[in-house]
Amino acid sequence: MRKITYLAAINEALDEALATDERVFLMGEDIALYGGSFGATKGLVQKYGTKRIRNTPISESALAGAAVGSAMTGMRPIIEIQFSDFITIALDQIVNQAAKIHYMYGGKVSVPLVVRTAAGSGTGHAAQHSQSLENWTAHIPGLKVVQPSTAYDAKGLLHAAIEDNNPVMFYEHKLCYQTTSEVPEEKYVIPFGVADIKHSGQDITVVATGIMVHKSLAIAKQLALEGISLEVIDPRTLVPLDTKTIIKSVQKTGRLLIVHEAVKRSGFGGEIASIVAESKAFYALKKPIKRLGGKSIPIPYQKELEHAAIPQEEDILAAAYELMEK
Repeated sequence: MRKITYLAAINEALDEALATDERVFLMGEDIALYGGSFGATKGLVQKYGTKRIRNTPISESALAGAAVGSAMTGMRPIIEIQFSDFITIALDQIVNQAAKIHYMYGGKVSVPLVVRTAAGSGTGHAAQHSQSLENWTAHIPGLKVVQPSTAYDAKGLLHAAIEDNNPVMFYEHKLCYQTTSEVPEEKYVIPFGVADIKHSGQDITVVATGIMVHKSLAIAKQLALEGISLEVIDPRTLVPLDTKTIIKSVQKTGRLLIVHEAVKRSGFGGEIASIVAESKAFYALKKPIKRLGGKSIPIPYQKELEHAAIPQEEDILAAAYELMEK
């Protein structure tokens, strides 16, 4: 099977959706001829024209508001917010409108809206363009939250998001864009709420998201040479969350390490830890649950400081050794 980049997989899913459903259209800043900040929409305006690939003013609030209104009238908008940090400007439209309209209208109106956005650090974009804010939107009833780590997952989950009748937050990590994996040429859909065991193991369950999946897999490969077996689980969707796969794995390994880039304080890792602590898997734990997350500081611009602000492979390795101590 061919291998393509995560970025190409996003572009391909958008192309397929536009080709098969006339209700689908894209909106965002510089997404037409420029192809978006990271190139995810390159070539689409040439195929589908400016009525379906719409450049917007620099106003995330207006962009999200227009998308909510069009979704309510039967369209299926996909909007691109250049950096996940900028969802702050659109939160009223996303949190107080998109997430609640189906409920407040007694189920008579749906908001089939996809909000694509680039998240995470590692690219030197500094404090206002490098945050991981997925837990903010995971807290809101009515929103679905997707965080793919591979090209294969990105294409299948984006199709699921576009076909969903609810508003979906779709977080794409910047460092994942150039990673590659095997991706079918035909359209396929990955259902929400189904985690993927990226690496099977017996000693430690590692639940990781975004770029941390790749870092965890690198450590799993390294530790395998030392006879330590990691089971790396990628939830793929935070809402809905596949709790069964996580709990079953912890019952098997007796150890749990949670790794995400978002700030550790109030990060989604705390939710996962609580779910395990409240389940039967708690009684299988041989060691206290371990969490790794970003430090409680704005993401620095300087490269070495940026690196130090979030978990790296060496941190995952040290945490794994700690969990294996007798």
